[in-house]
Amino acid sequence: MAKQVKRSPAPLYCAAAVWLGWGLLLPLYRLPHILAAATLSAVAGLIGKSLFPDKTYDLPGEKEEKAKEPETTGNPELDALVAERDKAVSEMRRLNAAIPGEKISAQIDRLEEDTRKIVNYVVEHPEKLPQIKRFMSYYLPTTLKLLNAYDRMGAAGVSGENIDATRGRIDAMMDTIVAAFDKQLDALFADEALDISTDITVMENLLKQEGLNEEKPFTANG
Repeated sequence: MAKQVKRSPAPLYCAAAVWLGWGLLLPLYRLPHILAAATLSAVAGLIGKSLFPDKTYDLPGEKEEKAKEPETTGNPELDALVAERDKAVSEMRRLNAAIPGEKISAQIDRLEEDTRKIVNYVVEHPEKLPQIKRFMSYYLPTTLKLLNAYDRMGAAGVSGENIDATRGRIDAMMDTIVAAFDKQLDALFADEALDISTDITVMENLLKQEGLNEEKPFTANG
């Protein structure tokens, strides 16, 4: 299994903070100060690395992908759904490894988890397939499109009005997207939740009618 490492930006930020703080408070034009700042920034970088370590992802290798037997459900429509899930999850992992930032990384992790659970639930309950048509045809691919744009603009390595504004809008949108994925998953359980609620109501009424919903004091006669 191939590995891909997502480098945490925290060590760099910690080291840069030392240089910035030193430059604001103490002179940096003397060699002793430069050496001291360099040493302290290295220590800060090591601390940042220990607190925010790199993340490692398993990525399928080319040979492994070819050798792996395709997953099948016996239903061509569900098989296509599973294939789309695997493709989307693979792309999310690639993007997660490429895009720096702890917050957006956690958000992409959540999107991947929800996508897996949504598709897996529908595979087990094929009658729910129409309920996720819009999710699979629009929300999921559009989310991947936005993340790809975010990745490309970040990789450009420059700051500009269009790049910063677009990345800012995507950043602001991510919480809403995660909430939408959560709601899509929750909606799949609506019928099941209603059935359980009905069962609970019926049981409560029966227990009440038979006087079994309250604890009776114990007596020697039973």
